[in-house]
Amino acid sequence: MASVVSVEAPVTPVSPPPLISPQTTCSFTVLWWCLLLLIFSVHHLYRQGSIRRHMNLSNPDFNVAQFQRQDSLTGMGLGLGRLKPELYKQRSLEGDEGGRRSGGCGRLHFILKFDCDLEQLIVKIHKAEDLPAKDFSGTSDPYVKIYLLPDRKTKHQTKVHRKTLNPVFDEVFLFPVAYSELPTRKLHFSVYDFDRFSHHDIIGQVVVDNFLDLVDFPRETKLCREIQYVSSDNVDLGDLMFSLCYLPTAGRLTITMIKARNLKAMDITGASDPYVKVSLMCDGRRLKKRKTSTKRNTLNPVYNEAIVFDVPPENIDQISLLIAVMDYDRVGHNEVIGVCRVGNDAESLGRDHWSEMLTYPRKPVAHWHSLVEVTTVFFFFFFLCVECV
Repeated sequence: MASVVSVEAPVTPVSPPPLISPQTTCSFTVLWWCLLLLIFSVHHLYRQGSIRRHMNLSNPDFNVAQFQRQDSLTGMGLGLGRLKPELYKQRSLEGDEGGRRSGGCGRLHFILKFDCDLEQLIVKIHKAEDLPAKDFSGTSDPYVKIYLLPDRKTKHQTKVHRKTLNPVFDEVFLFPVAYSELPTRKLHFSVYDFDRFSHHDIIGQVVVDNFLDLVDFPRETKLCREIQYVSSDNVDLGDLMFSLCYLPTAGRLTITMIKARNLKAMDITGASDPYVKVSLMCDGRRLKKRKTSTKRNTLNPVYNEAIVFDVPPENIDQISLLIAVMDYDRVGHNEVIGVCRVGNDAESLGRDHWSEMLTYPRKPVAHWHSLVEVTTVFFFFFFLCVECV
């Protein structure tokens, strides 16, 4: 009987299925990076909170009443998760800035003397005291720029003093000027905080005029002045002279652009091609706009051009004028040199000039106005009405 021999077929080894598929690996990678990002964010927020608590222990915004108010909000179901710690820092900065506006930003000590033989004004900057802190470290890196206005070509600057709110400069600067010209000159100090990685922050300014009225001048005169808060340094932008005249019976408002002086150079040639644009504003809306002719290649243009708007007497209190000095560019966009505003809601000289115009109707009232940068004060008005033409 024949025996049957069974031959088994070779068994091919089958590899076990992978425990983690490529798709799962990709998902784990994404989750891993998300976890790392979450850990980094929590760590960063923790450090910010620690620094904020360290720097604001004396901050009046952080008081018991505030935490009680937070507890009450939590009890109402709003939860601590709804609070944004960074808002406290913003409020603190705004409060500090408001305090700076209402008062000074420290004091500047300096000495003035006039050398009659050499006809030069000698300025010694001695020191500054109680400057505000501009850096997160609680200090500043202050220095001072000096001009003898209206001349902006001659500028002096002290050395930068690192990490101090009470720098001692003891530096002497000379301004050649005739004694007879002193009544028309102003000494302008701008105190800055040096920043290596961005624009330098202005701390404040001191302006000295009427030199002949100073005690002991032209002999050595020691002075100490409060450093006044300013939002920006406008010394490089120039001044604009114009007159305002209102005729109530005709309902006609006339603004006469007379001239400008020491405008900021906007072209590579060291000059500008300035013209003036005037916008009639009412409740944040531009009603009309006019502009002067363009004066070529000059920083001291003379216009003597009148711009007329029809404004009924019942609306004169609701309108204001936004005035922008522009640099004409044939190829690119026209650039703004500086702006100013007059009206009931304007600031300082702009409001006073407007009030004087209304007090003396039918009489042209002329004043010099310092040009300022387009900052947040003017941004809304400027966005509406000072587009390039």
